[in-house]
Amino acid sequence: MPTDTLAPSTLAPTGDPAPVVQALLSSITNGHPPETYLRITEHRADGGATVWNAWTEGGQPLGDHVDRLALSVGLDAADWLHIGELHSEHSHRGRFATEAFPLRPILASVQTGERCSDDRRAGVQRFLDMAAHHAGRALAPGIPRWLGVGPTLLSRKTP
Repeated sequence: MPTDTLAPSTLAPTGDPAPVVQALLSSITNGHPPETYLRITEHRADGGATVWNAWTEGGQPLGDHVDRLALSVGLDAADWLHIGELHSEHSHRGRFATEAFPLRPILASVQTGERCSDDRRAGVQRFLDMAAHHAGRALAPGIPRWLGVGPTLLSRKTP
């Protein structure tokens, strides 16, 4: 009589966490609505972190569109922080933290000219100046460009 059991080798541990991590990342991504950019951070036991960028259905082209528009109107990293904070949702699953950015509301904020306040912009500049000082680097003038919510800008190697 046939049975529905798995062969012992199928259940043997491999020591390779990659398939489990990929399944978890897929599950996290599938749990969000279309047109969403996700930044998923795995907090490792050694104190480090691994960060993945992911997009749900329709998110990649919409994210690239948002980035082109944001850059064309001169938005910078302070605006990116402000607009992202307005619309982001945070969740955790074990050691995985997810920031979800619904792209339609972000697009609307960019289109309506939403900008970071002057006080917050000054605080971002002070933070960047302090970080440059502690790193022993020359102070860069101004605040860097919009950081991105689409794959094209986020995958660029240079600012």
